[in-house]
Amino acid sequence: MAKYNPINNDANDQLVIQISKSTSAPANEKLERDPLLPPSNSNSKQTRPQHQQRRLISLDVFRGLTVALMILVDDVGGILPAINHSPWNGLTLADFVMPFFLFIVGVSLALTYKNFPCKVVATRKAIPRALNLFLLGIFLQGGFFHGINNLKYGVDIAQIRWMGVLQRIAISYLVAALCEIWLKGDGHVSSKLSLFRKYRGHWVVALVLTTLYLLLLYGLYVPDWQYEFPVETSSSSPWIFNVTCGVRGSTGPACNAVGMIDRKILGIQHLYRKPIYSRTKQCSINSPDYGPMPLDAPSWCQAPFDPEGLLSSVMATVTCLIGLHFGHLIVHFKDHRDRMLNWIILSSCLIGLGLSLDFVGMHLNKALYSLSYTCLTAGASGVLLAGIYFMVDVQGHRRVTMVFEWMGLHALMIYILVACNILPVLLQGFYWRQPQNNILRLIGIGK
Repeated sequence: MAKYNPINNDANDQLVIQISKSTSAPANEKLERDPLLPPSNSNSKQTRPQHQQRRLISLDVFRGLTVALMILVDDVGGILPAINHSPWNGLTLADFVMPFFLFIVGVSLALTYKNFPCKVVATRKAIPRALNLFLLGIFLQGGFFHGINNLKYGVDIAQIRWMGVLQRIAISYLVAALCEIWLKGDGHVSSKLSLFRKYRGHWVVALVLTTLYLLLLYGLYVPDWQYEFPVETSSSSPWIFNVTCGVRGSTGPACNAVGMIDRKILGIQHLYRKPIYSRTKQCSINSPDYGPMPLDAPSWCQAPFDPEGLLSSVMATVTCLIGLHFGHLIVHFKDHRDRMLNWIILSSCLIGLGLSLDFVGMHLNKALYSLSYTCLTAGASGVLLAGIYFMVDVQGHRRVTMVFEWMGLHALMIYILVACNILPVLLQGFYWRQPQNNILRLIGIGK
């Protein structure tokens, strides 16, 4: 019979998690490193605790693998559109990146706040971290770095993009962290039922968010709308396109409630200007790649649409909460077999539910972050976590995953340098007298 005991601090236990002491927390407060911060220098001999505990390496490997996958689909997706984000309905390799990030943030939060005695202090730590990440996302993804081709700096504040990848992670992080801090019960976990009772507040929040999403997505009426598309010559007036909707419950690219809410609240001028649905068959003759539009292309093909919008971020938060529950299984389950068995069972149920919802018409859709997409990708995240955990933390095969482990420890920095074009800017953005005399040309690249 499975045992449900809290993990103790026995140095011989191979499953204990590495801890670090917060400088502003009480002396007996033990914390896992925050998933949004770079690794500290706690490995130095001067600051190493007398009874050092092992870190759960599989979390770093999972995070690093996700970063590597992100780099792969960003760089190769343009060459192989099949692995790039799905133009609308469907699932591709790139569509797993965001759920993987959110899932692992939830898992890490369960470890970060497992022994935080003061809820007010914990809240004061969580809110600034989420706010800093959100502001960093606006700075990096709002338009200040336009890309590696024109290297223009600056952006019109009236058209800055408010949402993005880091902003979505920040929102999900904050909600999950507050749930973990304030909605966690005080009871001792001795069975599956007591585990559910201890964290029933988390499941209530997840259920409320899911219900709210479904009610808004399928219940809101979407009226006709229009948008302006700029022409290449600045002296010409922008083209104005009218999009005919007048429907309720549509999940198509033009008339869904996700886009309508973003247009109403954020403003259409603040949305992503290169919509993913411009690669659909209706909008591109090279679908699933970008290309010229067909002659009979619908009017919405060039309309702005934010893949990290407000309503879709509601379900993204649910993914983070699911990851939080997987982290609770780490905290309260001591045996390898118990952890992995529960992970696999829950993951299988999520995958089965996601496929069933897709079969009945609630299609897998990353842009809308549909319920079927949430379930399937969260289940896939759990399966991947179980596999990495078995290979790294159970079998001890760390050598083959050292690169991913390092990338996981520096995930945010790698994301900033690579995915946000900071590294290309540094390599190409500075030259000697002529733009051709940059660092890349100096080392023989781009001749």
